[in-house]
Amino acid sequence: MSPQPHYAMPFAIPEAKTDHIARKMFDLSYAGVSPAQKLDIYWAPTGNGPFPVILSIHGGAFMGGDKRDMQLTPMFAALERGYALVSVNYRMSAEAKFPALVHDIKAAIRWVRANARQYLFDPDRIAVWGGSAGGYLALMAGVTAGSPELDDLALGNADQPEEVQAVVSWFPPTDFLKMDEQLAESGFLPPPQFAHSGENSPESLLLGQKITEIPDLVRRANPETYLRPGLPPFFIQHGTHDDVVPCQQSLYFAQKLGAIAPRLVTHQLLPGARHADPAFETPQNVQKVLDFLDHTLRP
Repeated sequence: MSPQPHYAMPFAIPEAKTDHIARKMFDLSYAGVSPAQKLDIYWAPTGNGPFPVILSIHGGAFMGGDKRDMQLTPMFAALERGYALVSVNYRMSAEAKFPALVHDIKAAIRWVRANARQYLFDPDRIAVWGGSAGGYLALMAGVTAGSPELDDLALGNADQPEEVQAVVSWFPPTDFLKMDEQLAESGFLPPPQFAHSGENSPESLLLGQKITEIPDLVRRANPETYLRPGLPPFFIQHGTHDDVVPCQQSLYFAQKLGAIAPRLVTHQLLPGARHADPAFETPQNVQKVLDFLDHTLRP
């Protein structure tokens, strides 16, 4: 029997250990609308930059998680390769509905560019990396730069570009209305109280209404809607035994992106891996991610 979906569990994820990181700053505000709009910075142990930037976006079903929790741990390996790591919080579904969280991530990207000189960032080399809800937001950041309907320039630094140069996404949801159907196809149909189409699902809570009643808004929230030529490279991984976010979600996104620009997308299925599986965080797998970032940001 499939276990209870993760979003039904409390989001008390332990904090990542950062004592070993000498150069860091916490809780800088990138916008002023919400206390959630803060970020942390970690720098490579040596050098004065400018450092390529990885913007870390935590997951948590759009309702939990934190920029300093253990989801950040595998990303610390990037510091040894000479990156700066910027971990960002954003408004979650209990505070604000879609597209507020997308607005926040894009505002954080603009903040990084606006403050590049002060914080030793390379404004021309910015990647986003996240898992689950964070993976979704990484995709949205990658595909919606310059989309006025998903911008809130009043959050600050309106003169700065919001494009990113690389996207890393782990087990992201994409097409909310197809999640239950795809889970059933894979033998992971959740009990009715945990259906993604239910009125209290993470997706319905994010959009502010039961998703089956608002197909137009669901389409607006789907990163596939914004696929077009000229996007950055994407590195996407998903577990074949994901019983929370079906692996078909990222597979079909990658196929549609590949039809537009086949060289832009690397999609890998991890056999037997479940949602947020430790397999994603092994040194071998993290090396694959960092090799992709090195190849993309340091050609």
